[in-house]
Amino acid sequence: MEIEILLPLIFLFIALFYSSVGFGGGSSYLAIMSIFLTDFYEIRSTALLLNIIVVTIGTIMYVRNRVFDWKLFWPFLLPSIPLAYLGAQMRLSEQTFFLILGGLLILSSFSMLSKFLKNNTSSREFGLWKRLGLGGIVGFFAGLSGIGGGIYLSPVLNMVNWKDSRKIASLASVFILANSLSGLLGLLAVNTFTFDGQLTIRLVVAVFIGGMIGSYLSNRKFNTRLIGLLTAALVLYVGLRLLLFHGYGIKI
Repeated sequence: MEIEILLPLIFLFIALFYSSVGFGGGSSYLAIMSIFLTDFYEIRSTALLLNIIVVTIGTIMYVRNRVFDWKLFWPFLLPSIPLAYLGAQMRLSEQTFFLILGGLLILSSFSMLSKFLKNNTSSREFGLWKRLGLGGIVGFFAGLSGIGGGIYLSPVLNMVNWKDSRKIASLASVFILANSLSGLLGLLAVNTFTFDGQLTIRLVVAVFIGGMIGSYLSNRKFNTRLIGLLTAALVLYVGLRLLLFHGYGIKI
């Protein structure tokens, strides 16, 4: 099957899975495109663009359904945007980039799995300074690793049962949107934003359809436990592949 058909089909299902738990799918887009494409900056730019498409849909639906609460979430977002812009401007070697991204994804996958597998009902409040600090740290690594960062932030908040899963998913969606846009501006600022027009259009259509379906399921209080577990397993595989294959040249 040709890449023009295979990639959009794969990306449709990735967008569906990730958007159902408030993510954009950027990590898996990066991993899969790295198999088929050779231009490092094209891979990074396209993944950010697709992230923006998917989480824009999720953000609109969460806002329309009154799940997103700006008063709760602004401390996470405010410091993350400038730090994502700063992180995106850092010029890393391809190997260093994939080592950082792979390691962060592996940590995130274990956090996601622990949340879905445990029955902890106790909650923990995050004060203003903790939210500002966490948002800033995650924002910087989001820009550095070329994805929106919700996949780093959401597992931490879920592990401590900060709020219910739909509110955290809505924060992840808005967080990814803000930081993906900021990261995109960072790439533009240092002249590293590039993409293949024809292929990107096909991928945009595919993730738009997947994102619509996934966001619909999430906002209809669909039980996303199984999807969450599958997503965590996918993130773990993606992280291992990026870390071992692209970081150290070991095939898995």
